[in-house]
Amino acid sequence: MDHPTQLPTSEVDVVIVGAGPAGLMSNLWLSTFKGLSVRIIDKRTATVYAGQADGLVGRTQEVFNSFGFEERVLKIAQPMAEFSFWEPDRNGQIFRSSRTADGPPNMSRFQGAVLHQGYIERFLKDAIKEREGPDVEYGMQPDLLQVDESMVEGDDSHPITLRIRHLSEQESAPSQFGHTIANGLFRSTNFSTSEEEDQAINTIAKAGTQEIIKCKYLLGCDGAHSWIRRQIGVNMEGDQTDFIWGVLDIHPLTDFPDIRSRCSIHSARSGSLMVVPRENELVRLYIQLEDLERNMDGRIDRSKITPEDILRAAQKIITPYTLQYDYCDWFTAYQIGQRVSTRYTKFDRVFILGDACHTHSPKAGQGMNVSLMDAYNLGWKIAQVLQHKAPRSILATYEAERRPVAQELIEFDRKWSSLFSGKLEPNDNQAEDGLLEEFKQTFEDAKLFVAGITVTYAPSVLVDKTSHQKNDHSTKVLSKTDLAKGIHLGMRIPSYRVLNQADARSWHLQDRLPSNGQWRLLIFAGSMIDLAQRERVLAFADYLLSPLSILNTYASEDIPLFDIITVHSGPRTEVELSHFPPPLRKMSEYNNVFVDDHSYLEPFGDAYKNYGVDSIRGCVVLIRPDQYVSWIGDLEDTDKLETFCRGCLRRLPSSSSL
Repeated sequence: MDHPTQLPTSEVDVVIVGAGPAGLMSNLWLSTFKGLSVRIIDKRTATVYAGQADGLVGRTQEVFNSFGFEERVLKIAQPMAEFSFWEPDRNGQIFRSSRTADGPPNMSRFQGAVLHQGYIERFLKDAIKEREGPDVEYGMQPDLLQVDESMVEGDDSHPITLRIRHLSEQESAPSQFGHTIANGLFRSTNFSTSEEEDQAINTIAKAGTQEIIKCKYLLGCDGAHSWIRRQIGVNMEGDQTDFIWGVLDIHPLTDFPDIRSRCSIHSARSGSLMVVPRENELVRLYIQLEDLERNMDGRIDRSKITPEDILRAAQKIITPYTLQYDYCDWFTAYQIGQRVSTRYTKFDRVFILGDACHTHSPKAGQGMNVSLMDAYNLGWKIAQVLQHKAPRSILATYEAERRPVAQELIEFDRKWSSLFSGKLEPNDNQAEDGLLEEFKQTFEDAKLFVAGITVTYAPSVLVDKTSHQKNDHSTKVLSKTDLAKGIHLGMRIPSYRVLNQADARSWHLQDRLPSNGQWRLLIFAGSMIDLAQRERVLAFADYLLSPLSILNTYASEDIPLFDIITVHSGPRTEVELSHFPPPLRKMSEYNNVFVDDHSYLEPFGDAYKNYGVDSIRGCVVLIRPDQYVSWIGDLEDTDKLETFCRGCLRRLPSSSSL
């Protein structure tokens, strides 16, 4: 094998290993920041055209909207409006026992939906191309990783050495295990070993098939058998069950009445089934499998799993209704396991994301969503460190913020999967069985979490604390959360409608928070017809114009580091744009001053009431580039705002001594 120094060598800022949802989201974020050098590689040659992950929760769609391609999702995706519960009656025949809303009401303007992973990856790639980001280099796999510990704290050092193997087409093509129908059996984590996953690099490399890449940061988005995770010595904690589930994506022929509604079916003696309607009139079925053939080591023989076997299991569960299909788009099988990695990073230089650091069953529709949010959390942080806008200390917040989310997901999935896989006794009086009632309550309790809306990041250099929290990063209580009772530190900013002051157009506030790398100063100006309040707003504007303000000490070379959005409480017709001085509004700007007032055509957002902000006095909210809330204060709390920013941003060299 060639020595690293004898191979072609290049340097880049970031290498991303794995081009699934987490890898592509990372690439998209980094492509948003101009001037960064990035390479993204994947050992597979196949693009996802069918199957794989499919659930999209509200928060994920909010993020897609912030990158500008949510409309493409909405045109194709199948929305999830209703969830039905089926159970056996006293004769063992299944019946619909209840219905409920599929998701929480009035928490996000985007409801849960289903769209297969191939579409999502295509939309992400198109968004990357629009930002002139790098293409995926397929058929490439690392086979050596070294980190020079003496270089990890250097701002401009390249402490990571990665040797890359260029794979042949045969080595990189995923096995279909003898099946003619596209399937995901090669991704079935618990059916294979790490050695099998690494088969392509377990042989001697051919001459001319390797290269060296030196990089500042390495992102391991390489799946549940992550090679990157194993190289940095990180283990997965957790367990797996004996439950085996099959998955079919089919165009069904059936008389089952809820085939186009998401539902769970618990049979008396044949196991359980979940129905998930898909785009293009497809339906995904999750079917509990029994009596599967195992190898001598106890693992499932994937070559023996067929769509016909999975369909027969489904037919037993759904009887007396009939079920056939005229087209099978994709199938797979998996063994339920819940694991989370002990760490997410090494030296805050090498990071693992997505399935590389957490695995669970797919029935809750969380795998792709949580993976995307891992990347959405990390990408902007690395970019701002690389552009010297932020210190490396902010990178430690990735593990601190995302690992608790994975742990909560694992706990939910462990309970959800156990209840789903449990068997019900025939119901003598059609009253709810205790197990089914617990299953239903678990579903109801988890709606907010599953939607991704309630994720809350703990206090850190990027999230301020309140008087009710302990924060090792500061001895002071900086934020005044009582000023905005509907806005919570560490949570994503909710979205309500406001009107453009200039043209009366109604906007969702989140539409003014695109993912472009900017921090937002959201100024609730209160009542601009109150002379005393107007003076407070003018005083805050004067501060922002001063040489020592955060606008001038944390400036950016490309676009302003801070974007200012002002929302006053109205009425619109009694306030003029001229009431808002620079930098709240520049002479040629018409899209950054808004009012909480009634629209001629759209519903009233009632933003001040929903945000819990006093309509006279207002307040100031600092929002991170990923739409999560960092700090809340009064218009006079400029010293506290500066103190907070000092912990998470880097001043310009000319102002660092001030």
